[in-house]
Amino acid sequence: MNEEIRELEPKILWKKFADLNEVPRPSKKEERVIEFMKNFGNKLKLETIVDKVGNVIIKKPATSGMEDRKAVVLQSHLDMVHQKNNSTNFNFDTQGIEMYVDGDWVRARGTTLGADNGLGVATIMAILESDSIAHPAIEALFTIDEETGMTGAKGLEPGLLKGEILLNLDTEEDDEIGIGCAGGVDVTATRRYKEEESPEGMSAFKITLNGLQGGHSGMDIIKGLGNANKLMNRLLYNASENFGVRIAEISGGGLRNAIPRESEAVILVDDFQIKAFESELENEFESIHSEFLSLEPKMNLEVEKVELPAKVMAMETQEILLKTVYAAHNGIFRMSPEIDGLVETSNNIAKVEVKNGSINMKCLTRSSVESSKEDLTNALSAVFELGGFEVSLSGDYPGWAPNRDSDILKVLDNLYTKLFNEKADVAACHAGLECGIIGSHYPEMDMISFGPTIRGAHSPDERASISSSQKYWEFVIEILKNIPKK
Repeated sequence: MNEEIRELEPKILWKKFADLNEVPRPSKKEERVIEFMKNFGNKLKLETIVDKVGNVIIKKPATSGMEDRKAVVLQSHLDMVHQKNNSTNFNFDTQGIEMYVDGDWVRARGTTLGADNGLGVATIMAILESDSIAHPAIEALFTIDEETGMTGAKGLEPGLLKGEILLNLDTEEDDEIGIGCAGGVDVTATRRYKEEESPEGMSAFKITLNGLQGGHSGMDIIKGLGNANKLMNRLLYNASENFGVRIAEISGGGLRNAIPRESEAVILVDDFQIKAFESELENEFESIHSEFLSLEPKMNLEVEKVELPAKVMAMETQEILLKTVYAAHNGIFRMSPEIDGLVETSNNIAKVEVKNGSINMKCLTRSSVESSKEDLTNALSAVFELGGFEVSLSGDYPGWAPNRDSDILKVLDNLYTKLFNEKADVAACHAGLECGIIGSHYPEMDMISFGPTIRGAHSPDERASISSSQKYWEFVIEILKNIPKK
């Protein structure tokens, strides 16, 4: 499997990526990849530690002549977002990622690729294994569960690491040097609802909205892409207002950090209104499609007649649900006034599940400013609570405040210009990197983030640039040679 990937340049990097992608590694289920990394370190006869939460630390001494340089922590996360197209038959718990080359891109067949953050992990593995790359003393830090709570970074013990500089390899633009990121908090809204017997004289239909791009709920939120949960709610709201349709089930979206691409709903329509309903639904969808045509050209709506379900949601609760989802904020909440083009605060309505008398909605709220994050969290909580929902907040993690006077930033900025004859984009990002959390444990550590170009992270459209990986690899090697002296 993936033999053509192993032949790409730089081979040392892509071979390690192919090895890694043979190991299932969903967030919260990293036992196999932890064992894989532990065996890797032990095979190299390097000091290998698995801490109490499951982070793997592998230590490698400085190469000859580099002993006087500051020790470096090379850091990436082991877990990956598991998303697949509905039409793809794939078991993430048992199968390795199936990759292929498409021009300058490496892609996966109908699933996420795992380049986020697998290319970072593979980079560190290649450096640890090499006997020809010059580098200072290295502490390789492979964290767990970055994608669904950052519990690895949160559980990292102070004092375990001795490095003075941290190189985080989790940025997704090869011309960008990251110096800050957003924090986040999970917002969950739940409530029970009364079910009623399905009324007579009605027929059931399954409505499927799919074909949306999806993507990273931090990096891609600025694009204004369609959110399947919000768009399905819009269709159902109008159908409820105009035709009195009844909702039996809704299932939309998935992981909090992925913009939802698909949503399904089972609804009931009065038999005498079926033709009018179908015509109006098609018209409403065409209006939405026209609004998003340049962003979501593959947006698709399918309507299929299905067996009549036994129960539907009580009409009173249905009205509350549709109005609550309509009112709940999704997308950009505030742009940064300090950094041009940076999203400061946003929310992703990631999952809406309605079934068997229970409603469950999951959001991820991000912000680089704690007070703004709290403001949006309060706004969401107010809307959900007015709708009779119980709201819980969890997984709160801090942002990473930019430090433009960073010594390692100066090294990377100058090296980038020297190597590539252009200035790097020194910027903060709206994604959640682990630097802020690690910095809370190691406040004196000088941190920076960079990486190869990756597109479509957190979606089955995820792809990694081959030419960019070559440029990135050259950059990594030069950075290690130019780490400042102690």
